[in-house]
Amino acid sequence: MRGGLSLGHVFGIEIRIDWSWLFIFLLIAWNLSASFSQLNPDWSMGVVLVTAISAALLFFVSVLLHELAHSLMAIEQGVPVRSITLFLFGGVSNIQSEPPSPKAEFWITIVGPVTSFVLGIIFLLIANASISVGDAAQDINAAIENISPLTTVVLWLGSINIVLALFNLIPGFPLDGGRLLRASLWGITDDLRKATRWASWVGQGVAWLLIISGIAMIFGIQVPFFGTGFIGGLWLAFIGWFLNSAAIASYQRVVIKDLLEDVPVKDVMRQNPPTVTPEIPVESFVHEYVMQSDDYAFPVVDGESLVGLVTLTDVRAVDRENWPRLTVTDIMTPLNELVTTHPDDETEAALRTLMEHEFRQLPVVSNGLLRGLLRRRDVMKWLQLQSDIRDGSIPGRRALGQSA
Repeated sequence: MRGGLSLGHVFGIEIRIDWSWLFIFLLIAWNLSASFSQLNPDWSMGVVLVTAISAALLFFVSVLLHELAHSLMAIEQGVPVRSITLFLFGGVSNIQSEPPSPKAEFWITIVGPVTSFVLGIIFLLIANASISVGDAAQDINAAIENISPLTTVVLWLGSINIVLALFNLIPGFPLDGGRLLRASLWGITDDLRKATRWASWVGQGVAWLLIISGIAMIFGIQVPFFGTGFIGGLWLAFIGWFLNSAAIASYQRVVIKDLLEDVPVKDVMRQNPPTVTPEIPVESFVHEYVMQSDDYAFPVVDGESLVGLVTLTDVRAVDRENWPRLTVTDIMTPLNELVTTHPDDETEAALRTLMEHEFRQLPVVSNGLLRGLLRRRDVMKWLQLQSDIRDGSIPGRRALGQSA
């Protein structure tokens, strides 16, 4: 989820907004404006819109604080965090690896709902303090209708943060409740993979319950707590579908980690990949190398020393009329700008680097010399050769983010 806009860094963690966030922000703001205008018919349209937009923005600030709590606790437990992204379904912390222990997972997980719950209580106390006790005692409806736009925003934020905390505690992995369930199962079984599989099954069950409830709402059936209606049902079914996919993907990531743990890159990499020399013209490179193979990237070597990497993307960035006069040196990525790996590095760590940077391959280098090329397709092929493929636990290309 690397698309979108970067807002900067907080405590060294990059804060990003995915483009899908714009849709849900506008939807929340539109729903709030309709609710506020009905609740306070005396408000002007300008006041309604400003209040609704402010409430929607502050809601996502609350979501960000929820995820920031997860991320800071993860760092405290020794787990690196790259970024936090706000997107269609709220927010997600890009935690780079699984927690080292059940206890660490518990603390990383629990701080999120606790943060939302505390925020909710604080907002409700502020809202309560701004409403006259005497007016509220005489006519609660009149008291609510007469509150200011600011108090309206604070009151809504208090309620929605408590709902957010409670929803996240549903034992549907990978929601916070599902992760707390996994931490408990992990502590009991001392087996992360087994605990993840069981928590994933529960998560998929919860997801299908949401999907079925959403479909029922679409057809006019009243569902407890969620109500009825086409839009609400469609949204609930969509959330269920997302949770089901996330539960399956989370288990697959653990399977991959288990299979690749302690496997060195040299056992998986492509040895003796086709290479090119720096001085070859781009035109010759295209006709003699690119058109003669299905390789996407070619290490550029001077003798046995790696000096760079040239890819199809580099070729596409050059006008065709310039191919005869430019050399590979002119368009390649030089060695000092490349991310590389070592033959003895763990393949699981190298794969994580591939996924984080959205690379298709990593040059394998030792003492400045090219030893091979680790491609995502090589990792996929290696996984498919393992015995676990018989139980269907090996993920497909989509799980590895493989496009070529």
